[in-house]
Amino acid sequence: MSISDLYSSGFRERNRDHFASIVRVALTDGEINDEEKAFLDRLANNLDISKEDYEAVLENPTAYKINPPVLYDARLERLYDIGRMVYADHIADDHEMRIMIRMAIGLGFTSANAEFIVKKAMYLLNIGVDLETFIEEIKHMNR
Repeated sequence: MSISDLYSSGFRERNRDHFASIVRVALTDGEINDEEKAFLDRLANNLDISKEDYEAVLENPTAYKINPPVLYDARLERLYDIGRMVYADHIADDHEMRIMIRMAIGLGFTSANAEFIVKKAMYLLNIGVDLETFIEEIKHMNR
């Protein structure tokens, strides 16, 4: 096996695990609605998730760990994706917010500021910012 094969395998695994964390959020209310399904389909395509992995993740998303990215911008990108999933059903109830906070901690944000970051993230998503603006606004609040 070549080094590029190892990298590709690890890259696919991280994407699958990231996808699984988003599926967990989608399933917090017990079902995946049409808007969430469309988002998951687009995300799976963008993350190069195979049909087999897609189905396995939907069947048991908790079987996959949350792999926090090393880079802060990559953590923010993942938080953006997860937040969009929560926002897709237009119901950011207490249960989903608790899961978002746990996922934020799993992504490497400190428990001391995870709730604040998640609330700011949801506000930004509510007003419809794009990824670039999202990252800049979250970074700005930490200065």
